[in-house]
Amino acid sequence: MKNSDMVVAAGAVPWRVVNRKLQVLVVYRKQHRDVSIPKGKVDPGETLPHTAVREIFEETGLRVNLGPSLGSAHYIQPTNNKPKIVHYWAAEVDPVAEAKSKFVSNDEIFALEWLTVKKAIRSLTYEHDRELVENLKALWKSGSMHTFALIVARHGKATAHENWDGPDSLRPLVAVGMQQSRDIAGGLTAFGPSAIISSPAIRCLQTVAPLSYKLGMEIRESGKISQDKWTKEGDRVADFVTTRLRKAVPVVMCSHGPVIPQIVSEIIRQTGGAVTDDARRAASLGTGDFAVFHIAKVGRGYRLVSIETHTAP
Repeated sequence: MKNSDMVVAAGAVPWRVVNRKLQVLVVYRKQHRDVSIPKGKVDPGETLPHTAVREIFEETGLRVNLGPSLGSAHYIQPTNNKPKIVHYWAAEVDPVAEAKSKFVSNDEIFALEWLTVKKAIRSLTYEHDRELVENLKALWKSGSMHTFALIVARHGKATAHENWDGPDSLRPLVAVGMQQSRDIAGGLTAFGPSAIISSPAIRCLQTVAPLSYKLGMEIRESGKISQDKWTKEGDRVADFVTTRLRKAVPVVMCSHGPVIPQIVSEIIRQTGGAVTDDARRAASLGTGDFAVFHIAKVGRGYRLVSIETHTAP
């Protein structure tokens, strides 16, 4: 079967804690006559995280930031017999977001309901949705629900070295790179960054400019993740990662091909993570790609919960 036949979608399991009990939000769908987890198809120009937060808002009225990945579900759609893959995240719903929700019953979603994990597993129509809630429950029991995201982005496609006469730090993005920067902005926003830090190189600043505009947030420059100041020892990068972990807030960091493996290596080292295939993918990002490290603060230390990598559409 061709890849073009695959339907790709994304969603999230909204969760909250009431009276120390974990609850999840399920949706009652009219057309399918089922109880499921909110999700939807990827639109052109979207990354998967962008799709997930957009669909959550459209189906529930809730604006959420994504937490750790809960994996993906693969199944054959009964309506058209096409294969489908849906990628999911955990998404905490705070009281402010819930109060702002303006959900109204409609032709697609008849109703929403908060259920305990036990009741949700009994109520959900599909086995793959029940498995998602089990995954969420496992995160909860491990103390890994509350995380902050360190998001490492590589600059978009830039003018080739042989076509540029000026200083390397002034080498700009080409048209494809500019499009990449616009396309990944929604996906970067999905994790709720509270800061944007970039190498001073023009190609990096241009890559996060659409994100800066979208969030109304200033870009902070750091020579510690600059290619011009890159060293094999990586001391500057180690200090940079230590500071980001200590602050424990979601942040987007835009850097370069030679520097990113050092950033990834330091995140793994300082959070007790392992060198997995996910880590290797994160260390070898293509232009315009980004990786997300979900990290839980544990006492005075940090634990790496999950890693995911996304490619510019």
